[in-house]
Parts: sequence; C-alpha cells; structure tokens
Amino acid sequence: FIQMLRSAKKRDVLQLLRRVPEEMLPFVVEAAVAARSVATLAALSDFLDFSREPKSLLEKFLYAAAFSPRPSGELLRLVLDKLDRKQLAPEVHETAIIAVGSLVGKLCQQKLCGLQEVERGLETILAGLRSTKKESEVVIYLLALGNTMLPETITTLLDYAEEGPTAIATAAISALRQFPTRHISGKVKRAMRRIFHEKRKSYEKTCRLSAAEILLDNEPLPMDVINILLATNELEVETATFLLLKVQNSLRADHHPARKIMKDVMRDPRINNYNFFSKAGISSSFSGPLTVTQDLLSTFGLDLLFLEGGFLRKSISDFSLLSHSQQLRAAQVTIEAQGLESMLGENVLEGEEEPELTARMSAIFFDVQLRPIVFFQGYTDLMAKVLLSSREPTSVVKGNLLLMDHHQVIPLQSGLQVAVKLQGGLGLDISADTDVSIWEQELKTSINARGSFAIDFQAELDAPFLQATLRSQTELETSIHFDTTLRFSSSPVLMCLQLTEEEAPYR
Repeated sequence: FIQMLRSAKKRDVLQLLRRVPEEMLPFVVEAAVAARSVATLAALSDFLDFSREPKSLLEKFLYAAAFSPRPSGELLRLVLDKLDRKQLAPEVHETAIIAVGSLVGKLCQQKLCGLQEVERGLETILAGLRSTKKESEVVIYLLALGNTMLPETITTLLDYAEEGPTAIATAAISALRQFPTRHISGKVKRAMRRIFHEKRKSYEKTCRLSAAEILLDNEPLPMDVINILLATNELEVETATFLLLKVQNSLRADHHPARKIMKDVMRDPRINNYNFFSKAGISSSFSGPLTVTQDLLSTFGLDLLFLEGGFLRKSISDFSLLSHSQQLRAAQVTIEAQGLESMLGENVLEGEEEPELTARMSAIFFDVQLRPIVFFQGYTDLMAKVLLSSREPTSVVKGNLLLMDHHQVIPLQSGLQVAVKLQGGLGLDISADTDVSIWEQELKTSINARGSFAIDFQAELDAPFLQATLRSQTELETSIHFDTTLRFSSSPVLMCLQLTEEEAPYR
C-alpha cells in the first residue's frame, strides 16, 4: 500500500482520504505518512484539520511521524505548521511536541541538522520550555529534548535535573538516559554524583536512583561504584536493596559495559561482604536474556521499587535489543504510584514532602519517548475514576508503523547492478490499566502488548539479456501480558506478579 501511495498524485491521495470508510482512515493516514512523498504529505496537509479531527486520529498521525525511520524536512514542516494552530487539545499539543523532538533527532542522525525545519523544530521546543511555568508542560518539553538526543541540549537538561522540583527533575534525568554513552561526559557524571549524594539539596529517592543508574551504566569509574555501594549503608532498606540488586545484575550480565569494572571492585572484601549484600528489602531488579544469537541479544528486565511500608512506588518492564555494541530499547513501560501510603495512614518519612496521590505511566518504544499518561491525580480524581470507571484499559499506542525503509543499488564486479529494497512494518497495540480498590485494599496494574512484525526483502537484477528477482517475506506475531496485584489489607503486604508470553507464530 505504501509503494502504491508513493507513485500516486496528490489529488488521488486526497480523494482516497476523503472517501475511505471511517474505520480504515487511521490505516490510510499512517501509510501516507510512511510513504513520505511530496504528494502524500501535501494531501495530508490539506486533509488534516487539527481543530476538528478526533484526537485519536491526530495522535495516530503524530506517532506515525515520530516513528518514521527516515523522515524528511517536509514531514517535520507539516507537523510544525499544524502545531502553530492555537486551538489544539492539550493531549494533541503534547504529542506533537514529543513528535517534533523525535523528528529533529532522526533528521540530525541523517546529517540534516542544518535544515531550516530542524532549527525551527529545536527552537520551538526550547522556546516552549522557557515560556511555560506549568509543571506538566515543562515535563513534556524536557522529554521532547531527550528524543532529539542532541548533545547541545544536555546543559539545559542538567539545569532542570539539579534545580527542578521532583516531577521536573525526574523528567530531565529520564531524558538524559536517552543519550548514548559517548555523550555522558564528565560534566554529566559530576551532576549525577551531586544528585545521588545530595550535595546541594535533598532529592526524591527515584531521582537519586536514576542518577545512580546513569553513573553505573555509562563506563563508570571504580570510585563511583564504590561510593554508590558505600552509600547504601545510609539509605533506606528498600532503596539500598534495589541498588545492590542493580549492581549484582551488572555482574551477571555478560553484555553489561561495566561488568569488568564491577568485578574488579568486588575483589575488595571491604565492599564484597555480607554486611553490604544482606539488605532484607522486598524491592527487586532483574534482567535476563530472551533470545541469544550470534548477532542479536534480546533481554527482558523488571525493576520493582517499594516504599518502606510495602507499597509499590515504581515498576519498570523493559525489552531491549543489543547488536554489535548498539543498544535499542524496543519497549519500556514505567508505572508509578505516589501518595498511597498517606491515604492509608502510613507515616511519610521525615524530611520528605507529602506526595500527592497520583498514578501515571510513561513508555519508550524503539528509543522514542511517548507522551506520559496520568491515570489519576489527587484523591477527588481517584474517587471519580473509581465511581465512573468504564473498566476499559487506557491505550498507550496503537497503530501501524514503518520501522525499516531501505533502498540501495549495488554494482557487481560483472558490471551489472542489483537493486535491493527492504521494508519492515510493525503493527502495535499496547494498553495499560491501573485499578485501585479502596474497599478491598488492592492495587492492580496490567500491561498488555500485542504486536506483529513483517519484513519484505527484494533483490532485483535487470539487464537487457537477463532478469532475476529474489524475494523473501517474514512475519512474526507475539503477545505479552504483565499483571501485578498488590494487597495491602494485611501485613506484610502481599504481591503477585505474572508475566505471560503467548506462543509466537513465525512465518
């Protein structure tokens, strides 16, 4: 369908968009974005009215743009032009900012940083960051900066990470974690040390843990590893348990870049002893391989951080791909819950501000940070959701994305030429749900991910005296469900975790 659209004229694409049945319209919009021709982008520009179209269709268009494997300056200009319209729903505006960040980053990876559209896109994000005072909007602009992965934005992110309130500092550190190791400079590491060791002010525990993870995952100095381990003696039991398990995971993972440094540190009996590694918390951090081949390693990781009272503060499920020293976060879903302990009469730790009752989720797919979703914020909002809940899960991302798009002509020694085409598409449906039962004193979270991946490869030799074509098609379907149930009606708190992976047909 994409190949057909690439050869179509603007009027034909526009006619198709206007006449296609409503249930097929999202598919056609996604394909038109993936086609990325001048005609399809012009047709989309005329067809999409950001003040009238349903939010779901506009978000599909924006996410299709954000995931585009080789976007063009024209696609970024189209998104920026639509963003300039003032009457945008908040969700659409936030998704558009996130998409601009991803497009700027991908165009720069193609050595197109000098394009006028790229400069305009980056200035749009930075100007929005400077002008807004609303915390939720600052978070979106910071996550968009993380999607750009431009080294010149690191100084801005560090300022917000060190000086901002908890939500903003968390977003800034999360954005910094998007950057590859070569950009985690001494300046970044010094800032992360100040945050973890609280040199300037006190930070919320999740900020400190994220700062420690940046230090541990990016060519750490032996002294950083030692200082982080020594600090666990001063931390709360759950935070210390979580950190120590992170270090032990790094030691077990053959592919972890810091494994050798960790092993050297562990030779010191003053560090590697029972006193350090006998923390009795229930927080956990696990990572292990799913698939191992000569060229590819895919891993599944699960982090669970609990509060001292036994409540789940944060869960992160992560699926990553590692190939020839290049890492790709295929999917990472984070669910956070705050303020449950105060609602049920638990004491807040001394020195910590009492957090607002909140549950939220954020996700990263194929290294693109998506717009965070808030399940509820505040007790009134929670009660409204409990009483008026439709019991339908919240959709995180749903649609069809073109992830590979490669065309190359290879000259052979015989003087002939072979044209190679490779396309890879992903159909994705990921939803999440959080259900709090005040009466039964239960918290349930569930993440459902369904996906189908298709690769189409074609090599064609075309000469006056010979024609030959080699073609292969590969399809894979899979479904993963991750459910947690937390019952806090008794002590100790009971928790059930279930990860279900359905059989994956491969053709």
